Amino acid sequence: MKLKQLLPLAALVALVSCNPHDLPNPHEDPSTFTEISSTVIGTEGAAEISAFDPQTKKLFVVTNTGVTQIDILDLSNPAVPVPAGFIDISPYGGGVNSVAVYNGKLAAAVEGFNKTDDGKVVVFKTTDYAVVKQVTVGALPDMVTYTYDGKYILTANEGEPNADYSYDPVGSVSIISVNQHYAVTTLDFGSFAGQVNTLKAKGLRLFGPGASFAQDMEPEYVAVSKNSTTAWVTLQENNAIAEINIPARRITKIMPLGFKDYNLADNAIDPSDRDGRIIQNSWPVKGMYLPDAIAVVEDKGIPFLFTANEGDAREYTSFLEEQRVKDVVLDETAFPNGAVIRTDANAGRLKITNTMGDTNNDGDYDVLYSFGARSFSVWNGNNGQRLFDSNNELEDKCIAAGYYDDTRSDDKGVEPEGVTLGYVGNKAIAFVGMERSNAVAIYNINNPAQPSFIKLLRTGIGPEGLLFIPAKDSPSGKSLLVVSSEVDGTVKIYQTN
Repeated sequence: MKLKQLLPLAALVALVSCNPHDLPNPHEDPSTFTEISSTVIGTEGAAEISAFDPQTKKLFVVTNTGVTQIDILDLSNPAVPVPAGFIDISPYGGGVNSVAVYNGKLAAAVEGFNKTDDGKVVVFKTTDYAVVKQVTVGALPDMVTYTYDGKYILTANEGEPNADYSYDPVGSVSIISVNQHYAVTTLDFGSFAGQVNTLKAKGLRLFGPGASFAQDMEPEYVAVSKNSTTAWVTLQENNAIAEINIPARRITKIMPLGFKDYNLADNAIDPSDRDGRIIQNSWPVKGMYLPDAIAVVEDKGIPFLFTANEGDAREYTSFLEEQRVKDVVLDETAFPNGAVIRTDANAGRLKITNTMGDTNNDGDYDVLYSFGARSFSVWNGNNGQRLFDSNNELEDKCIAAGYYDDTRSDDKGVEPEGVTLGYVGNKAIAFVGMERSNAVAIYNINNPAQPSFIKLLRTGIGPEGLLFIPAKDSPSGKSLLVVSSEVDGTVKIYQTN
């Protein structure tokens, strides 16, 4: 038995003391998670994000499939979810992107009727769905969450440009004070413009056509500390995480994430969808982490930030940053075997950004940067130091299970998108959803700087939202994992056995 396996009791006590959930049932075993139900909500675009209300035992599910609504499932018996109606969101905006629940109140992030307009947070009662409050936030609120004490609602307002990039609203974060009649403060990143050169040298991306610093930042996802004073926000397209002081309503720092080296054996990838096989090798390519979801667990004063390193490219009618390796000119000194690299069977099909890589501005590429890192990572939330990366283990596990989709090898591989944390038995657990392999990986994180793999779960097609329901809040008295998949519109529920 390894030393790290002898440590969990003390570590777990420390972690639980900093976690919103009560001490878990010690008899639960996370390796026994098994699917107990599958419910079709709609077609593609349904079942994106879910939130659960323990008081009413209702699950609220975001749906945007020709309609804009929140579907409701009664989970009194999680093995047999019962449809319980829906909340029509169409009067409030052009789409609902995220939901969160606290103490009988459902907060919904609703984008404007025009995507570039300011959005709203609409708060409903979870009993009769009466509107409690409508609050204007920034453009394109993509994720909403409550703080653990319920005093604040936070939204990540992505602020994407319009199709031809003629208008680009600022990316922002809104902080809503529930106890102050839902007063809102919306923060942008303009104050960091003077640090742009330092931040870019550390890996921040700033590349939108004609965009100011504030316009170019695109907040994606929010994680909140247990004491409800600090939030961390992924800036996905910008390859960074921002830290926010919630009571002070202030963005305190931006932490660029740097790049992953696929030339290292532990990071080997299969970059081709045209080689007729799945084989991982080292390649002279960098990966931009570009994380989507983020979650936090705290231990001994350190906030450990878990990110799902999905990757994302800007694709607009007047600006497209994706390009294939075979379509660019490689510097002969940096890539002496460039002709080999550029073949379809090797790395020629791999998608890279055309916004970086020509370091000496001579028209050829000295470095290749691909989208995402095909992994999840753990970062020190105090300083942005990377403490752990899963390297190519997610892809290894999916290949071994027969879940890997080789047609996505040239894109972002398994494409980790969602991550959520919880406590099952005597183990702290991370759940990592992989959008292109239709799977969730379960990891033991009793030592949060050294996660260890437990098992894979098969999901619906395109798992987007991961929701952990601890045993103390579960209608069955057992821990539940709810996975919402937007391609086939299914909600699957898994339970410990």
